[in-house]
Amino acid sequence: MNLKSQQLLFWALQITGWGIPSFLNGYGKYIYNTDPLIKKYIILETLLFFILGIFWTTILRNYIKNYIASFDSLKKDYSKVIIGYVLSSIGYTFTLIGFSYLAFSFILEKNMTLSFGRIVSSALNIFLFVLFWLLFYISIKTLINSKQRHIEYLQLESSFKDSQLNTLKGQINPHFMFNSLNNIRGLMLEDVEKARDMITRLSELLRYSLSKSSNSTIKLKEELEMVSNFIALSHIQFEDRLTYNEEIDSNLFALEIPPMIIQMLIENAIKHGISQQKNGGTVHLQVLQRDKNLEIKVSNTGQLENNKESTKIGLKNISDRLRILYGDKANFKLFEEKQTVIAHIQIPL
Repeated sequence: MNLKSQQLLFWALQITGWGIPSFLNGYGKYIYNTDPLIKKYIILETLLFFILGIFWTTILRNYIKNYIASFDSLKKDYSKVIIGYVLSSIGYTFTLIGFSYLAFSFILEKNMTLSFGRIVSSALNIFLFVLFWLLFYISIKTLINSKQRHIEYLQLESSFKDSQLNTLKGQINPHFMFNSLNNIRGLMLEDVEKARDMITRLSELLRYSLSKSSNSTIKLKEELEMVSNFIALSHIQFEDRLTYNEEIDSNLFALEIPPMIIQMLIENAIKHGISQQKNGGTVHLQVLQRDKNLEIKVSNTGQLENNKESTKIGLKNISDRLRILYGDKANFKLFEEKQTVIAHIQIPL
């Protein structure tokens, strides 16, 4: 359910939920009174009960949204919920009594008798009404959140399947495979040991691609090992045209990240950046912790090319996986700055 639908549902339930008890309460008083002035007051009091009920419970709802970390943390923040409930109920009680007193004085031209017992009785009724409202609100939000989580789970499951297929089709793509094998074949005539090492790296890359792509997350260290294999194989083709360097905080090696996410960025940087440059260029990988986020930055010599459909598919895959795994807490940007293309990912720790 999107935000607009939730807003419409909230206001529909607010009007219905406060309209029915307000009408029943007012109607019961109205039919048992014969004084026209008293009837006028009852109508006005009923409207006040209805309007102020909506007003104060809307404030309570906004308080819960703004001051509770997340709806799932209501159990931890129950004290804040109780404070909001008590304050909104007290506010409702005194504004209703105050406006009712003014309405009574205006219509009947005399002061309303306000005894302590009457104030306590009104307060108890209002506290009970607001409590019922709060329990109903929490129940509805729990139901909506549960359905939303189920939808996100199905999206995540679908995304992982798409990611696996995308991995087989594109991440270790046929062109890279053919180029690597041809380059290794040529290398065997010059340096057998190095060629053997490259075959090992290629097999490791394929094994990683087939076995790890179905996982939701893997350790950063494992991903970086595969990036190293990918760079080594790319060096055979590009030789001195490819310069690679990295800046990585070793304390972050145990952190979990989505599989192949760095490798996709590196491959994209080489395929659509370095290979398009006559004199080659540099790919720089930076992985560090900033505040409570893991930041991954891949920069390469070159310019953004908007007509690369395969690039869009690969980058969209990254963006979708981050959104489903981390919601709006993760961030992915691709931009150009001073003849350098920068891909920047921010993931919450």
